[in-house]
Amino acid sequence: MASTSAPRNNAAYGRITSAASTLYSDNQTLIAEIRKATIMMKEIAVDFERDNKSEEVKELEDGLLELVKASDECTRLSNAIQSVGNEYQPGDGLTNFSKLFDDKIEKSKADSSSVSQNHPWLRQFREAIWNVHHAGQPMPGEEQEDIVMTSTECNLLNTKCPLTGKPVTELAEPVRSMDCKHIYEKKPIMQHIRSKVAQGRCPVAGCPKKLQADRVVCDPLLLIEIDELRSMSKQHARDDVIEDFTQLDEED
Repeated sequence: MASTSAPRNNAAYGRITSAASTLYSDNQTLIAEIRKATIMMKEIAVDFERDNKSEEVKELEDGLLELVKASDECTRLSNAIQSVGNEYQPGDGLTNFSKLFDDKIEKSKADSSSVSQNHPWLRQFREAIWNVHHAGQPMPGEEQEDIVMTSTECNLLNTKCPLTGKPVTELAEPVRSMDCKHIYEKKPIMQHIRSKVAQGRCPVAGCPKKLQADRVVCDPLLLIEIDELRSMSKQHARDDVIEDFTQLDEED
């Protein structure tokens, strides 16, 4: 009589990985919505700051900090879900998924220190408020270099496609690896994954990850982060023009 354990294990593995993928996607959508909310809060706070409504600005900052903490928690959950889905191996005994998931959460917490106060979203919020009345000046307690790093900081791991050399802001179909988080143009990276020469390796120099076509996707947060990078680039271009005119005035 043929053993049925292998088909059952394969079926269980398929259900677990499918459920993990769905939960991960749902969590990423939630993080994207949180990011949209923080961007809106920053824009509203800038308007309040222009009107010298400091109490309202402080309330928005406090609310944004809570959203940052929620986003960090969602990120830990996403990482745990992804790890369980990737590493689950069916066996003869029952798997304690509750313990497996809790262990991944604890590991994620241990790997990421509590940095909510230094989170890029919060720093960008504070910088936007500061620049309303102190554009070009370092924020209290920070040097000019710190301001430049903050204002150019984004959440994208790479800003150019490693295969085409195009800036991610110009990609027609940007996608991101769920494993190494690098960003590519969709058609070239899919051809790269299928290539026997490349053997599915990430084309970013030094990245050890092997890519899978179903794990290189346009996640909900990617387009928001690309739009944010595009907006920052435009703002820096305007600032450079203003600085050039200022220098000309000083020379005259």
